[in-house]
Amino acid sequence: MAEKKTPPPNKNNPRQMAVWGIIALLLMIVFAVSQGNATRTSADETFTFSDFRERVEAGEVRSAKIDIPGGTVTGELGSGEAYVVNVPPVSADPAGDILAETDVPYQYAEKSEPSLLGNLLISLLPLLIIIGLFFLVFRNMQGAGRGGAMSFGKSKAKLLTENTKRVTFEDVAGVESAKEDLKEVVEFLKDPSKFTRLGARIPTGALLVGPPGTGKTLLARAVAGEAEVPFFTISGSDFVEMFVGVGASRVREMFAEARKHAPCIIFIDEIDAVGRHRGVGTSGGHEEREQTLNQLLVEMDGFEGQEGVIIIAATNRPDVLDKALLRPGRFDRQIEVPYPDIMGREKILEVHMRGKPMAADVDVKYIARGTPGFSGADLANLVNEAALLSARRNKLKITMREFEDARDKVMMGAERRTLAMTDEEKAMTAYHEAGHAVVGLNMPGSLPIHKATIIPRGRALGMVQYMPERDQISQSREEMIARMAMAMGGRAAEEIHFGYEKVTSGASSDIEQVTRIATAMVTEWGLSDVVGPIAYKDTDQQSFMPGIGRGSSISPETAKIIEQEIKRFVTEAHDKAKDILTEKKDDWVALAEALLEYETLSGDEIKALLEDGTKPKRPDGSGGGRPSVSAVPTTTKPRPKPKPIGGASPARDIDPGE
Repeated sequence: MAEKKTPPPNKNNPRQMAVWGIIALLLMIVFAVSQGNATRTSADETFTFSDFRERVEAGEVRSAKIDIPGGTVTGELGSGEAYVVNVPPVSADPAGDILAETDVPYQYAEKSEPSLLGNLLISLLPLLIIIGLFFLVFRNMQGAGRGGAMSFGKSKAKLLTENTKRVTFEDVAGVESAKEDLKEVVEFLKDPSKFTRLGARIPTGALLVGPPGTGKTLLARAVAGEAEVPFFTISGSDFVEMFVGVGASRVREMFAEARKHAPCIIFIDEIDAVGRHRGVGTSGGHEEREQTLNQLLVEMDGFEGQEGVIIIAATNRPDVLDKALLRPGRFDRQIEVPYPDIMGREKILEVHMRGKPMAADVDVKYIARGTPGFSGADLANLVNEAALLSARRNKLKITMREFEDARDKVMMGAERRTLAMTDEEKAMTAYHEAGHAVVGLNMPGSLPIHKATIIPRGRALGMVQYMPERDQISQSREEMIARMAMAMGGRAAEEIHFGYEKVTSGASSDIEQVTRIATAMVTEWGLSDVVGPIAYKDTDQQSFMPGIGRGSSISPETAKIIEQEIKRFVTEAHDKAKDILTEKKDDWVALAEALLEYETLSGDEIKALLEDGTKPKRPDGSGGGRPSVSAVPTTTKPRPKPKPIGGASPARDIDPGE
């Protein structure tokens, strides 16, 4: 039987002790006052002074006891009942005179001296209350419960001990280039003499730069885990307080503590909170932050040096950091932590799938191919959503279908099967999405279709999704024109089938997307023969159209030419979509009718339907089922949660776009 460990004694909280001390003082005062009034509350009958005089003269009073300081007379009546009389506050003794005239036996109460302790408590009570309140307010201003009143400038850096789960490079995937850059830091921490005997100096700091969720914090922990050295972690916002000088004091304290544990790693997350450009602002509101930054610069590259102390910081915005922070000798090594590529996503998925029961049909490569632009956090969320769906469906293993449904939910939102749609709205959505699909199948440079659905999901009433064969870093002119024509296919389908007067607002996001691509082609990418290879992008981005915003130096004539070119690209895409749908009307109508019957069609089912008219075969033999294989949308460049092309949306759910 294991020995039962006794819990450690609880440490008294100074704030709680002060509160209980004040309460105890109040109770003592109340008790003292109640004791002083005990004689008054024990009487059975109370007389006025005039009644007392009449009873004394009538011979009804047997005895009396006069308490001059208390201003009362107590005693017994002839009937044996006790009484008490409140004597008027006069300098003479009227009760004694009356009793002496009538020969009633009486005596005076012994004079009691006031309690020294009671008087002291009463006099000091207001002062104690003021001191207690000031103490509580002072603690709250510096963050109560984080070290006490004397630790105002103490460092808030947390030291990860051996009890914390160790993280190594095996737990970090998808950032191979970043790991290669950091392996040199690990080797230095393990064997510093390997570098110092050759006169080499390891970089003092490494700055991890990348979008949110790409694993910068995990990568820093992995460096400490590989080197098996202490790991201090702190956020940039923990340095800055409302009092000037506190942040600098915490920086000094943090580095002093780190020197005691050298060699070690200090990880500063979101360093842009304290490392912004100095001299920004016209008032002294930034003085505390700037003093903190100055102290950080001195500690990182001062006269003493920080031998064995390596600083690793992370930020999403390196452009706002002070130049002195990035110079050689401080954060002289910037390590990019980008979104993972397809091989990186595959490795990240394998890491998060460890320990989870996976079915035999789960294809990690297929999932990685269909998640372009996903960060490590997005992929972890995807695996977790798939596990939750499997649990809700009472399955013992996670299958490919759960991953498909989880991916659609993460990227486009949950299905809205309860949304009430009329037959006309369903038909409009079906022909709209069929128009996207048919135009995409007949445009050179388009991506393969993997799914078309008219099931409402998120803000869209339906959508067509495309599966990229590889990660696309850039796009050709042909691919951009195809993408614009595909996006305008829904609007063109509504005009052809339902008439111009019946066109809806469902293509609002499509039009916005096409306009954005056309604007970039003209003003940024130099793909307009009229405008030429000139960049007209406005840096302040004050208007929807880059280059024509406030503060732009573009002449009115040039702005007019740019506007005409953008309109030409959009109009040509719309006309091209109408030409394709007119030519392929039979395929377009057949696909729309199939969507009305089955609601969702996979890419293989669409291909078979348009080639030889083969209708989908569902397990239950009925329409409206779900396909066994779904797809994901594509993006022009890796970025999280890409938008599908052709999401028809009602007027009340107009997508504002990215």
